[in-house]
Amino acid sequence: MLWYEDEVRQLEANVRSLTLDSKHRGKPQVVFYGSSSVRLWTTLAQDFPETNLLNLGFGGSTLAACAWFFERLVVPVAPKSIVFYAGDNDLGDGRHPEEVFLFFCAFAEKARQLLPNTSLTYLSIKISPSRWNIAGPIRYANKLIADEIKQLPNWRMIDMTSPLLGVDGRPRRELFENDGLHLNKSGYKVWQQVLEGRTEIF
Repeated sequence: MLWYEDEVRQLEANVRSLTLDSKHRGKPQVVFYGSSSVRLWTTLAQDFPETNLLNLGFGGSTLAACAWFFERLVVPVAPKSIVFYAGDNDLGDGRHPEEVFLFFCAFAEKARQLLPNTSLTYLSIKISPSRWNIAGPIRYANKLIADEIKQLPNWRMIDMTSPLLGVDGRPRRELFENDGLHLNKSGYKVWQQVLEGRTEIF
């Protein structure tokens, strides 16, 4: 986990600053947490202007990394709601869907123990042009996680995969950066539209 340490320390500093200043600005009510698909969503505050939110995404993070740093990053904020995206990099690194599912279960157990009154929304793993070769494992991992979330009170999963696909079932290239992996401004606009009006989150 040392690979993430510098970025995590910077996020910790941001969290401390917000915690100290919460009496003046109000504590963030919603935390977006996870990998670079969260970190690079730089327009979050503008996309959801009515919500006091905090972006705690860190680049390249896996489900295991998100569980490892959960106590340092999310627990001090104690948000009302968490929006969580991870699993993409696990599968991209060659992990099997069953392994990703077990990592998710470990994360879920920690989150429910440490923040039992916080709701969580899991954003399904996207299928990107650069990872089209693992579209099958992505779909299977999403199914395993969706089945588990159905059993978790106050947790939900939102399909963020299908809205990025074209009529041919393949990812729409115009919604991704040149690397074929990360969403561009248009891709994030699609995600914003999916999440708008979800009062159970905001």
